[in-house]
Amino acid sequence: MSRFFAPNLNRKGRLARGLMGLALLVGAAFAFAQCVWLAVLLGAAGVFAGIEALRGWCLLRACGLKTRL
Repeated sequence: MSRFFAPNLNRKGRLARGLMGLALLVGAAFAFAQCVWLAVLLGAAGVFAGIEALRGWCLLRACGLKTRL
């Protein structure tokens, strides 16, 4: 199980996840006025992407899927 949570992103992948997380959080802020549930969903996805970036770990790569970054 510890191999599953081992870091699997390089610097470029971490930057991409961080920017994606930031974009999702900004989207959540804009969506809050229209639909609270959408804002919560986007916010949760943004926080998760931020955690992936900080940790250097990608869920998809840990599950065996190949990603470009």
